[in-house]
Amino acid sequence: MDTLSLVLIALAAALALIGLGGGLYEFSVVDPAWPARPALIQPQRGGLVRRRFWIPAHIALELTLLAALVAAWSQPPVRQWLLVALASHAAMRIWSAFDFIPKALRFERADPDAITEDAARRWTRRSRWRMPLDLITCSALMAAFGTAARL
Repeated sequence: MDTLSLVLIALAAALALIGLGGGLYEFSVVDPAWPARPALIQPQRGGLVRRRFWIPAHIALELTLLAALVAAWSQPPVRQWLLVALASHAAMRIWSAFDFIPKALRFERADPDAITEDAARRWTRRSRWRMPLDLITCSALMAAFGTAARL
């Protein structure tokens, strides 16, 4: 396995792990607090600006994962793991794009008094179901790295 492929796979794995850490932070620190205090996630009210982390994190992972896939395409055992990572990440991103992100933006823009704590808690509970897809992405990238390192 050439050095460029190995570096790209390692970088993609590191970026996926950073995203996993961001998700863990959100559901263990932010999500328990904001349903009772919606201003915490409303940038116009001094709250978190989550897109400052998530947009660059996802773009960096996606570009690096695609570059790793192109660089390692000739290695079927590595390619297999990279395709698993790409599929799980794509599933999470598509689900997020059509379900979670629009609802999160509505919560961010709504009058805090108009947000029911029950609706916010339902969103945070459902949001946790994205974590298994992130774990699959990270695991597949780590497996791809281990496989590539042995070649």
